[in-house]
Amino acid sequence: MTAPSPDAAELPARALIGRIARTYLAPRWKGLTVAMLAAVCVAILSSALVSILKPAVNDLMVNHKAAALLSIPAAIAAMAIGRGLAQIIQASLINRIGNAVVGDVQVQLFGKLVRADLAHLRTQHSGAYVSSVLYDAGLIREAATSGVINYTQHFLTVVGAIWVMVAADPYLSLTLIVAAPLSTSIMRRFSKRTTKAAKGAMVETSALSTAIMESLDGVRVVKIENREAYEEARVAEVVQRRQDFLVKGANARARAAPATETLMTIITAGVIAYAGWRSQSGHMSVGAFVAFLGGLGVASQSLRQIANLQTVMAEGMSAARRLFVALDVEPEIGDAPGATVLARGEGLIGFEQVGFAYAGGPATLTDISFSVARGQTVALVGPSGGGKTTLLNLIPRFYDATEGRVTIDGTDIRAVTLSSLRDQIALVTQEPFLFDDTIRANIAYARPDASQAEIEQAARNAAAHDFITTLPKGYDTLVGEAGARLSGGQRQRIAIARAFLKNAPILLLDEATSALDTESEALVQAALARLMDGRTTILIAHRLSTVRGADRIYVIDKGQVVEQGDHTALIAQRGLYARLAQRQDLEAEDAA
Repeated sequence: MTAPSPDAAELPARALIGRIARTYLAPRWKGLTVAMLAAVCVAILSSALVSILKPAVNDLMVNHKAAALLSIPAAIAAMAIGRGLAQIIQASLINRIGNAVVGDVQVQLFGKLVRADLAHLRTQHSGAYVSSVLYDAGLIREAATSGVINYTQHFLTVVGAIWVMVAADPYLSLTLIVAAPLSTSIMRRFSKRTTKAAKGAMVETSALSTAIMESLDGVRVVKIENREAYEEARVAEVVQRRQDFLVKGANARARAAPATETLMTIITAGVIAYAGWRSQSGHMSVGAFVAFLGGLGVASQSLRQIANLQTVMAEGMSAARRLFVALDVEPEIGDAPGATVLARGEGLIGFEQVGFAYAGGPATLTDISFSVARGQTVALVGPSGGGKTTLLNLIPRFYDATEGRVTIDGTDIRAVTLSSLRDQIALVTQEPFLFDDTIRANIAYARPDASQAEIEQAARNAAAHDFITTLPKGYDTLVGEAGARLSGGQRQRIAIARAFLKNAPILLLDEATSALDTESEALVQAALARLMDGRTTILIAHRLSTVRGADRIYVIDKGQVVEQGDHTALIAQRGLYARLAQRQDLEAEDAA
């Protein structure tokens, strides 16, 4: 996979914020602008409510001005109503924009993952991807919307409160010279702790998703081996590690605000002493003193909120780094510049001195050359791990050959578009995957616009229509997770019906009958025979009895073609194929 430069994992917070703003916030600039203006209004009105304390105290309680009895309370009420409305507008827009950002992140990340190369997807467990889609997106939302807007609001509130304090008494405001750097130092110290804890929590969240999904996917193995307690302990261990990080982050967050507030309280005590001395000297009015204390209280409260927001921003930046690392990986397998549409032709498949090696690994395939004409069936057999499935995966470009080339009708498949290539290929595997949807939707997955008549005809061809009609809801029956509500033979026939409906000229079969019982195998074999008729077919089979009728058989061992011919010729050669056939015959006799 090719990663961009610079690596998103190394980007500083400022660059990450800029990218988040360009990608997710810029399209919603109108709502964001209104929310920011509302935040500014809240900050201004909060400062104004403090600034009015000076005339309120002096005019009402010291000078006893009658006019102030109405004007000052009315002004306070008006400012309070205005601030409340601004807060409502701000909160509503933050919620709307924030959830929209989450949706964008989740769709974008899923789209990137579903289009990624198989080699890249296999570098991590699927649980890690689920964690990114569900968990990281929410952290980015908090940082990108409520974090930024509330940070702006509280910062401006602090600025406004300082202005009120300076206006009330410039000399007393000199105490802020001591308070500001101390508060900043405290918040920076706790921010580092929360950032470290947030990164650890994200790693363990991925591990937790992985552990849970593995246990559920392998629940039959877990139960038959009586390992429920072990799996419970394994998940509990991951949960505990995650909790440790979450507690560390929560503790850092919980300590940051009180530490800041304690500092401000101590400063307030000093201010009261100094203000009392100035008042006794006749250099400060009661109203100015009250306004100053009010401004100091508002500033202290906002600084506490800013300290809490440091955690939100730290977690959001950590999540953003993980997100952008995933988004910045470009698939190596894609449409080449100038790629053309593969025309629907004869479906002739050619392997020309093909070699393949996984990244950083030894050669899996070496110098593979053969061809398959339309209507022919070619079987790939051999010991497990010999490279058969890898060879099959090169045809739809799940992987690209590292040497030689694969052609269809004489055209290098790397020179045509992926969509047009895969439109001409149907794949049926040993464990067919069904979506947790209706039988109708699963059959029509490759052709969503297919009519009911076409779907039913495909099911009849696959020997599936009869059992489908016996189900309570027929074609509208939900198959369950991965088709769990159907038997193995039924799932396989649904997959074959899907291939019939696609009607692709090339058919790939990967151990399509190896996991079935005898009765189901007979039904599936009959359906496959109808499906293979007139198509270019390459099949992988462990049971050699299923490849006897193949036009040509290639024996693959250690990534090379070691034998080729039809069944009779290969038996006569008395080589690897003959030994495999003899072994299976003996196993069948023992089983009988």
